[in-house]
Amino acid sequence: MPFIDRPFLLRWLAALSVFGACLVMVPGESHAAPPAFDADLLKPLAGDDFDAKVSTIRKLGTLASPESFAILNAMNEDKLDATPEGRLLIVDDSGKARDPVTGETLELPDGTDSIIINNPLRSEIERALAGLRLFSEDPKVRRQAAEEIQQNPNPDQRPLLARALEQEKEVDIKTRLEMALATVDLKSPDPAVRIQAVRTLAGTTNASLRPVLAALLIKSADGTYPEPDADVRSAITETLRQIDRRLAMMEWVGNLFYGASLASVLLLTALGLAITFGLMGIINMAHGELLMIGAYATYMVQLGFRHFLPAWLDWYVIAAIPVAFAVTAVVGMILERSVIRWLYGRPLETLLATWGISLILMQSVRSLFGAQNVEVSNPTWMSGGFTVLGGLVLEYNRLAIIAFALFVVFLVWLLLNRTRLGLFVRAVTQNRRMADCVGVPTGRVDMLTFGLGSGIAGLGGVALSQLGNVGPDLGQNFIVDSFMVVVLGGVGQLAGTIIAALGLGEMSKFLEPSAGPVMAKIMILVLIVLFIQKRPQGLFALKGRSVE
Repeated sequence: MPFIDRPFLLRWLAALSVFGACLVMVPGESHAAPPAFDADLLKPLAGDDFDAKVSTIRKLGTLASPESFAILNAMNEDKLDATPEGRLLIVDDSGKARDPVTGETLELPDGTDSIIINNPLRSEIERALAGLRLFSEDPKVRRQAAEEIQQNPNPDQRPLLARALEQEKEVDIKTRLEMALATVDLKSPDPAVRIQAVRTLAGTTNASLRPVLAALLIKSADGTYPEPDADVRSAITETLRQIDRRLAMMEWVGNLFYGASLASVLLLTALGLAITFGLMGIINMAHGELLMIGAYATYMVQLGFRHFLPAWLDWYVIAAIPVAFAVTAVVGMILERSVIRWLYGRPLETLLATWGISLILMQSVRSLFGAQNVEVSNPTWMSGGFTVLGGLVLEYNRLAIIAFALFVVFLVWLLLNRTRLGLFVRAVTQNRRMADCVGVPTGRVDMLTFGLGSGIAGLGGVALSQLGNVGPDLGQNFIVDSFMVVVLGGVGQLAGTIIAALGLGEMSKFLEPSAGPVMAKIMILVLIVLFIQKRPQGLFALKGRSVE
């Protein structure tokens, strides 16, 4: 046997394999790629038979291919045309046509007509498209598609759902696909499959599924049930109990979150009022208008960024914080120097004067910006939210406001307890005459403290601008609640203000679902009046010789 060089043999085999691959790649009639679709499959779309069209749409919805999605999407957008011979063409915006069967691109032939669809067909197309979107590369598209199928189950899409569930990697989307698959399996003729579907739905937080399950347990006039199997009905009963528990938990957590969000807004609106009211005893009815000025300052900063710094528009809120604080602080100090300083010790005159100032400020804003509300949009990093418990959305803007309120409280605490101004403020609050005797400039402290309280109100306006539209009457909705927080927490007490704001916010959100917003506010007011009757000093009593 002759000696064979192994490297030479390996090179020869490699060259042979490359040559064979080239032969395979040579275009020829026997190696042509098969068409994406059979023309007979698409032919009913160009006809007049409604049932045949529905059947074809459902078949296309079970094919997880880009061409099936393109055909259904073109049909949904009125861009699917048919030639007189029944050939279907997808027309693009430039007027070019593409044959989905052969993939050929051509000029749009004469005599083609757009395929007209009615509302029932459009619903079928949307349902089929939702199934095809399960294979999108965008997780948001897949999540939305799973939700749409869960709301409108179609047994024909079960293989598509099973295939999507098998290849899905996102845990959240996988859970939604399992729920959608279980919703489809509720229509299965096999009782065992229906029982498994019902048990799977026990983990859902979709409230719209509850009446679907509950309807299966309603006995008809002839004594029969929509669900004939007793074991399935027993599983449905247990599933409904679990769904009710989960929905109750989600509602409780939601009320807790929105109560904390309302409490943060109340805290920001009442914090400055607690400082000014606690130090000087001034019933400032214009405090709400200071909130409004802070919100309009935020609006002006947004306009400035939009015109001069559009690339930095997402960060206008950060720049609006010091601007709103400075503007409202200056307004507050001007009010204190010009009007309020002459009314110390005269509460009725102060109340009337500050109420008149509030009317002047509101009318001034109406003259400058108009009586209509202006829109302050959330930056992109404060838009949207994330989902917890399967269905509760925690908005980013509310989370940001809660964190911002806590940060402001921390800064105020540092100011009052770690600075010279804070020492003067506490001294004047506890005993004004003694502080004056030892050299504390009480007049300047009054001005700076009123400016501080007004500036904090401006920060509250920044927060409020991120929750809704800004208008001249913005502050009127919070002035009464702010005074309730101050009185309940204890005049001049930072800790009392925090606890009172949290308590009022949570009570409002837990009472509103059952009593309504108006009755809930009345009930809270009655509770506060009863509490003040027993403890006039509020939650935390003010300490000092002047109190005695």
